[in-house]
Amino acid sequence: MHPTSPEAAPSPRLREAAGLPVRHALPALHTALAGRGAAVLAAPPGTGKTTLVPLALAGLVPGLDGPGGAAGGPERGPAPGPAREPAGKVLVLEPRRLAARAAARRMAWLLGERVGGRVGITVRGEHRPGALIEVVTTGVVLQRLQDDPELAGVGTVILDECHERHLDADTALAFLLDVRATLRPDLRLVAASATADTGPWARLLGDGDGHRAAPVVETEAALHPVEVVWAPPDRPPPPPHGMRVDPAVLAHVAATVRRALAERGGDVLCFLPGVGEIARVAGLLGGVPAELLQVHGQAPPSVQDAVLAPGERRRVVLATSVAESSLTVPGVRVVVDSGLAREPRTDHARGLGALTTVRASRAAAEQRAGRAGREAPGTVYRCWSEAEHHRLPARPRPEIELADLTGFALRAACWGDPGAAGLALPDPPPPAAMEAARATLHALGAVTGEGRVTGRGRLLAGVGVHPRLARALLDGSRRVGRRAAAQVVALLSEPPPRGAGDDLTAAWRRLRRDGPPADAHAARWRDEARRLDKALPAGAPSAGPRGQDDTVAGTVVALAFPERVARAREGSGHLMASGTGADLAAGSALAAARPEWLAIASADRPAGAASARIRQAVVIDEDVARFAAAPLLSAGDEVAWRDGDVAARRVERLGAIELSAGPLRDPSPGLVREALLDGLRAEGLGLLNWTLAAVALRARLAFCHGALGDPWPAVDEDALLERVPDWLDAARARRRSDLRRVDVVAALRGLLPWECAARLDEMAPERVEVPSGSRVRVDYSGERPVLAVKLQELFGWDAAPRLAGGRVPLVVHLLSPAGRPAAVTADLASFWREGYKAVRAELRGRYPRHPWPEDPAGAAPTRRLNPRR
Repeated sequence: MHPTSPEAAPSPRLREAAGLPVRHALPALHTALAGRGAAVLAAPPGTGKTTLVPLALAGLVPGLDGPGGAAGGPERGPAPGPAREPAGKVLVLEPRRLAARAAARRMAWLLGERVGGRVGITVRGEHRPGALIEVVTTGVVLQRLQDDPELAGVGTVILDECHERHLDADTALAFLLDVRATLRPDLRLVAASATADTGPWARLLGDGDGHRAAPVVETEAALHPVEVVWAPPDRPPPPPHGMRVDPAVLAHVAATVRRALAERGGDVLCFLPGVGEIARVAGLLGGVPAELLQVHGQAPPSVQDAVLAPGERRRVVLATSVAESSLTVPGVRVVVDSGLAREPRTDHARGLGALTTVRASRAAAEQRAGRAGREAPGTVYRCWSEAEHHRLPARPRPEIELADLTGFALRAACWGDPGAAGLALPDPPPPAAMEAARATLHALGAVTGEGRVTGRGRLLAGVGVHPRLARALLDGSRRVGRRAAAQVVALLSEPPPRGAGDDLTAAWRRLRRDGPPADAHAARWRDEARRLDKALPAGAPSAGPRGQDDTVAGTVVALAFPERVARAREGSGHLMASGTGADLAAGSALAAARPEWLAIASADRPAGAASARIRQAVVIDEDVARFAAAPLLSAGDEVAWRDGDVAARRVERLGAIELSAGPLRDPSPGLVREALLDGLRAEGLGLLNWTLAAVALRARLAFCHGALGDPWPAVDEDALLERVPDWLDAARARRRSDLRRVDVVAALRGLLPWECAARLDEMAPERVEVPSGSRVRVDYSGERPVLAVKLQELFGWDAAPRLAGGRVPLVVHLLSPAGRPAAVTADLASFWREGYKAVRAELRGRYPRHPWPEDPAGAAPTRRLNPRR
């Protein structure tokens, strides 16, 4: 009997695995698939969800292959004894390459064979097909669905770890539901989740309208009890900010690992947000009595294998969130949780994306803690307080809310649904992110103005990388040759290793020079470069014109990110074509070269920062910038308010970057007027000639508008700016100095309707005649109109006139002989009766030559002094 035949006797490992807790859920799962063709499997980590279920559905576990054999079809009847030939391959979708490799190796190991027999794997850079089961990443299956939407030869698809809410996984599920509804009603779907939050998946896999949800099959937790130890630092750390993690936090995590090693037995699994933090904590753990292993998406296969196999000595495994639910690490009895995670953030307006450090959710914390209880009772040390725990978000945000959606939008367009409106997604894509994605795709020529995919778009989608990188590969290969373009795009397709520096060309040279790959990053780069080379059309040249490495790499980078082409600006830093500033790190290799032009491969914009931070870039020249970012080139007349006056120039630009400029001798009057308006908006109406008469008239008009309303015109800044264009035309203003020619008084009077102009002096007189015969100016600049006049001129006056048709009383400022306010009143009669005596007593000794009668109401007003005696 062939060792890979389904009828081969099960291995002892498989017989042992058949006792995992998920076995109790398999009958119900078989029944659900036989009756409805779809089901949700809720199975906590460690129950056998990722390994035993695919084997059972493929008919490789005798006695667990369902009532209708491995395929579960009722037409086959019961299947006693050996498992039967499955009806179609089982396709297992994993969100990460690391998880896919681990699952395939584990299942093959249980069968007593190597990957490539009955169990296969397809991930980027590795393809070993399996006869009955194939484990793939969600990105791979999305590519396969575009080429073969019927999934010929596949009978069952299992979407593992769907609760993690990766964008590719959500998209794959939506496409598969579409396939099942239109092309393959026989295709069986299983959404497998490590959490009990199954409602959304059951509704999606049901009848589509939520009235008839798919069956939910639950497995009892296999977890042993896990003791929680709250281990916050002595001082509360600052909140996470961008990619930075406070060194004190990492020191505390390392100290907590040492504490766990001293207090508990078994291996320790420590969760950290990223590769850099893993390396730093590893450095702080030097000398611990344990083997240190670092696990993340870029870890070499040898490290992955070492983690997944029992160790000969005690181990400390430092891992990212990749180890939350996708991997079983044997021997772990203790988890140390930093409480931190990484999420994508996208600045759609600037085309910048980055990862940011955030507090892990409560759901993630539970997933992490569960790793300590898979094989025996365990302990989790949480590096935060119990009070903080209750304030954490309940679950992580789905990636579709946070990520760059350009790749998703292209897939949706290729699928025939450009707006993704008809896709059964757990959460809809944010409209602003989709709009930004469609704009990018349109600029790449991948979609039409209506969002429909073009032939070029299908070509870009077939490359299997982000559409920007696919464009750089296709267009760059014609300029620099297919081999060089593939190598540079491969370098751009994943994060650089630690210590790579910001000079991408130097990193490329090192990879080419080092010969056979000595590390995982180099191996992946070579595999990906070969794959991309094969993805190019047959007619692409194998080599381009000989040129400097910077020119070659810079051309490819600038084709991928034309809006990130940047030119040095006065002072320091660079300006990108997008209009965003960008700074090199002080002391970096590129900063020392003081380059005029850069093609920026990677940049992020820290929260609150005015400029982006350049992570990797290539030195280029203006010729490369003009070629790669040609769609951003523009030339035209530019009339703008610059440095306090109108500047008229003929300007050539690359996006926001000014390439050249010359004087424009006869600018358009309309453009000049707009520039002058910009100047007035920026510097204020004070640029006009505000004479005393103009200021006074504006105050009178403002008083009338406030007291009487329409049709009296508003004269605030915004209202006048709306009328200024007519004033500028009347004055034929062309530059700053011309603004002084505007007759503001005439302009203001021109705002008045005729009925208001005729009554202005009645409603808001410029001057008021007082009893002494003087005509005193009214001050309208405050909240109430004010008449300031010497006290002696008002003797005998029992009331000041009311303005605005009697609606508003004048406020009278009674001045001393020296012109200083002695009293303020709106009721003169009351002042003469009650307030005058105190003023008289205070001032008559100081001003004896002025009259201070005892009865001011009956005295004669005067502007004169008493005669000398």
